[in-house]
Order: sequence, then structure tokens, then C-alpha cells
Amino acid sequence: MFRIGFGNDVHRLVRDRPLVLGGVRIESDLGLLGHSDADVLVHAVMDAILGALALGDIGRHFPDTDSRYKDADSLDLLATVVGLMRKEGFRVNNLDATVVAQRPRLAPHIQAMQACLSGVLGVDSGRVNIKATTTEGLGYCGRSEAMEAFAVVSLLADSA
Repeated sequence: MFRIGFGNDVHRLVRDRPLVLGGVRIESDLGLLGHSDADVLVHAVMDAILGALALGDIGRHFPDTDSRYKDADSLDLLATVVGLMRKEGFRVNNLDATVVAQRPRLAPHIQAMQACLSGVLGVDSGRVNIKATTTEGLGYCGRSEAMEAFAVVSLLADSA
């Protein structure tokens, strides 16, 4: 048996916050605003996994009203979601994700992001694909007001 899940997340870009994507800290004059470290890529991945499992979304599991998650490392939250996935009897088959950002240039960081995510997901990095794109100056991402991420994950039952 297999399942497929889709995740999406958006966070506003602001000054005086670090930029963390896929668990990798990236040099930038703007960072993502959020209750946790606001890692849009990891948040989209978590929502994709939770969606595949029919377990709601990250807001249900890690509400921004809970002080325990203030400035939380999203990779730690992802590890919790992976634990839920394993408890449900599934494992990641593959992940495909896209980050939408006008700047900074993300291509030099893709391999490190894939390594971080594959490590937490417990899969070979060849099963994790991350892409980055711009909106050619259009919309909130194009104006560097925000970053957005999309993720699709396929899960396999442990007996498969």
C-alpha cells in the first residue's frame, strides 16, 4: 500500500531573522518570520507527510500558540512527524519539493538541504529532490516579501 501527500507553506521575509531552508542556514539580509525557525521547506514537507497519513497539518500538531515551539528547529519537528509516520507503519518512498524565492540564489544550497532532509526522513538522498524557482518578479515572492514551498511525498507501508 502507498499514500501520497501534498504540502504548502508561506512565510513573510523580514530583516533581523535568520534564513533557514531545508535545515540549512543561508546567508541573507532577510529571514523568514514565524513562531518557529519558519523553515518553509521543512514545513511543507511535514504537511505533505501528515496529509498522506490523514493526520491533519502542522498547525494541529505544533500550534503557534504553544510556547514550546517558539523558535523551534523545524528539523526537530520533522523528526516528530517521521516518528508518527513510522508509528502508522509507513516509510518515505520519495519526496519532491520546490522553494519559490526571488532571492537569494538557492542552487548552491540544494545539496545540503537534500542531505539534511534525507537524514531526518531516513532515506537515501537520491529519494529527495529539491528545486528552487523564482516568479520572475511577480507576486509576493517576486517582490521578496515572502518565500513559499510546495512538497509532494509518497509513502510506502512497511510491509510493501
